[in-house]
Amino acid sequence: MRKAVISIPSNIAEGYGRKSKTDYHRFLSISYGSLSELETQYLLSVDLGYTKQNKIIETLLHEIGGMLYRMVHPKRLDE
Repeated sequence: MRKAVISIPSNIAEGYGRKSKTDYHRFLSISYGSLSELETQYLLSVDLGYTKQNKIIETLLHEIGGMLYRMVHPKRLDE
């Protein structure tokens, strides 16, 4: 879980640092994959009884997913 958490911002930074829109979007996609991995591991840990369900964690997972989506699909000013 720690690896997945660290991968999210690390891939965003790496993609941005590449100075290529194509690379940036590819690394945002990788970040979203890491978020999905983290969410899966969290749900498994709840199902297996390692931890209790936590609404704060679930809200943060949802918010970060929304942020990544908006980074990939920014709203244009003329819309």
